Amino acid sequence: MIREVQARLGCTADGKAGPQTWAAIHGHIFGTSRAVPAVGVDARSATNIATLHPKVQDYARALIQAAAQQGIAIKVISGTRTYDEQNALYAKGRTKPGSVVTNARAGYSNHNFGIAFDIGVFDARGSYLEESPLYKVVGSLGAGLGLEWGGNWKTIEDQPHFQLRPTWASLLSVAHMLAELRFRQGVGKDVFA
Repeated sequence: MIREVQARLGCTADGKAGPQTWAAIHGHIFGTSRAVPAVGVDARSATNIATLHPKVQDYARALIQAAAQQGIAIKVISGTRTYDEQNALYAKGRTKPGSVVTNARAGYSNHNFGIAFDIGVFDARGSYLEESPLYKVVGSLGAGLGLEWGGNWKTIEDQPHFQLRPTWASLLSVAHMLAELRFRQGVGKDVFA
């Protein structure tokens, strides 16, 4: 089926839904009339994307491509986190110096299950923009690809955050979804199965 979609959209029909395929799909949905060459993924993004669930990796690459088509340079600056890494972030602004950056302890963040990643927006000189209205543009692009965007959250707005909610969890509360993710991780079951 992927090869058929690729052929219809004028992509190389290799059966792999990579950045060019996702960019072509995005362009078809949003009315881009011409194909845009794929944008390379920088080394930092590639390293962080490689930590994600394989299904989420394609979405991260597609988001980089979609942003580039709008003239926005983004990088994936965080991917899957270990429980220790998550607890260290949770400690910031609480028991460690710094500002609070997350409300999620280990096991209560989608980063712990490979289904979430954070991006950074960069200017033309390659400087990181901690705050920029471009995060809202990228948020809209991510939502258009089927990702949940942390900028839409009510309790803590997290504009750099994107995640792919498993279909089985579409009607579950966040608490119930996280409990199931912890269970699946504990028994070695794929989070998207």
